[in-house]
Amino acid sequence: MRNLVLNAALILLVLLASCVSSFGQKTDSNESVKPTADSKALNSEALGLANAAFAAHGGNKLKAVKTMVIKGSVNVTSPALPQAIPGGFSMAFASDKYRIEISTLVQSLKQSFDGEQTYTSSPLGPLPPLNRLGFPLLQRLGDEGFVVSSLPADSKKKLGFRITAPDGFFTDFYVDEKTKQIKSYESKYELSGRIYTTSVDIDKYREIDGVFVPEKYSQRFDLGQIVFYGDFKAKDILLNTELAADVFSNVK
Repeated sequence: MRNLVLNAALILLVLLASCVSSFGQKTDSNESVKPTADSKALNSEALGLANAAFAAHGGNKLKAVKTMVIKGSVNVTSPALPQAIPGGFSMAFASDKYRIEISTLVQSLKQSFDGEQTYTSSPLGPLPPLNRLGFPLLQRLGDEGFVVSSLPADSKKKLGFRITAPDGFFTDFYVDEKTKQIKSYESKYELSGRIYTTSVDIDKYREIDGVFVPEKYSQRFDLGQIVFYGDFKAKDILLNTELAADVFSNVK
């Protein structure tokens, strides 16, 4: 029973970890993102706030990042687990390609996408596209099909904006009033007939060559009857390093 719960937790944590970082898109020549045809009629306040957050995280330098590698530790907790389970995580990104790994002494889980095919060790099969949720969307501002809009009218947090990807996945971002950096965000989506919700609180950023990357953050994942928590702390964060081509296809 414990292994089943842990396996479910790791599946969710792969989704959690992937929501934080994904880089490697085309560069825009302007620090402020130009609205696309899809966003011309959007609320100007939301777009202005999104541009401010984009600039606060590095602006053009953020947009120009081609690859990112993050490695660190994670503690998995849940009311369904008798005690916290320590583990490690690693992520590698290059454009839309990615590889995510979560491992503990008891269980491990991996998923990768080579640009055409998804490889996974998840017993549920491939999980949702891991570059269409959370912090990765901030780098896609100005790209065709990535739409900025105001937060829902019933949102309790007012200073923020929503980004929706072309395939319908969306994230609501909440901005620090002083720094304009992202302090938290929330996502909701359907997987295997169930509605998943996840929320992230970012405790600390690390600045690397003018780019601000989440270094320490906590995440809550709610599956209705089951709730998991992950406390992540990055140890190594590498930008624009050369990655082997097969890193995104081999999940063994």
